[in-house]
Amino acid sequence: MLWLTWRRHRKPALFTLVVFGLLAAVVVPTGLAMREKFDGYGLGACRAALGTASMVTQTEAVARCESLSHQFQREFGNLQFVAVLFVVLPALVGVFFGAPLVAREVEQGTHRLVWTQGVSRLRWALTTFGLTGAITAVLAAGYALGVSWWFEPLVTASTGRLAFLAFDVQGIVPVVYTLFALALGIFAGTYWRRVVPAMALALAGYAVVRVAVEVLARPRYLPAQVRTFSPAGTQTPNPASGDWVLTQSVRDEAGRVVLPQARIGPCPAGQCPADPGTANWLEFQPGDRFWAFQAIETGIFAVLTAALVYFAIRRIRTIA
Repeated sequence: MLWLTWRRHRKPALFTLVVFGLLAAVVVPTGLAMREKFDGYGLGACRAALGTASMVTQTEAVARCESLSHQFQREFGNLQFVAVLFVVLPALVGVFFGAPLVAREVEQGTHRLVWTQGVSRLRWALTTFGLTGAITAVLAAGYALGVSWWFEPLVTASTGRLAFLAFDVQGIVPVVYTLFALALGIFAGTYWRRVVPAMALALAGYAVVRVAVEVLARPRYLPAQVRTFSPAGTQTPNPASGDWVLTQSVRDEAGRVVLPQARIGPCPAGQCPADPGTANWLEFQPGDRFWAFQAIETGIFAVLTAALVYFAIRRIRTIA
């Protein structure tokens, strides 16, 4: 059964390896160039010296570090468009591998031959889903490690690992995203039973769930922290902390918003344009919560994946 399953799906697996090879041809040279420039600017040592505290005293060293970071972002910031491609890749697994897995058998009528042999439907489903899932997990883990290595210098020099896009292509979540997309595609194939509609359903469902979790749930995994500080003071948010700023504004003494989505200072002594009593207000998730958030989101998509596989198997048992 394992050998039969492998022979039926070896072409998509080999095609995936070819795609990975092409991506590596882009990722490896640009990744090496980014790391060489990152070290050449001294950004690693500069940001390490700032530590991980959320606030630091504004000094010439802090200003120089921020200037180097901006220079690095200007040089390599366009590569973030490549990172968008990596966000889309798991969805393609669900569309091109997951959706046809059952839908093609039913659409072409070959399921009557496959499921009337000596192997039960349950065993066929568990073997097929298990083998394709295992291959997908291995490939996704390799993809996640490669993308994390490639994206690390740009993320370190800019928004930190918790920000949108950076979080989605690093750590362990790309693996569960891919398995979720595969399971969603399989379930869509058992629901619609025709390849093209199942592919469309898998793509739409993946996009809806991912956006909903990312926008509505992720910022609330743990209670956000709030900090206020004076524009005329010497304290400023630490650019190396990796904090994920959810919202910021300038508020008056009564707490009313004076300038939405803005921040003032630190100003030179006696030259601050803000009224006395005005304060910067930040709501943020600390950067050291990266792995906690990764674990929470991995759990969410692992549960969704298991549920989809369960319901797909139940539907297979009822297909005539």
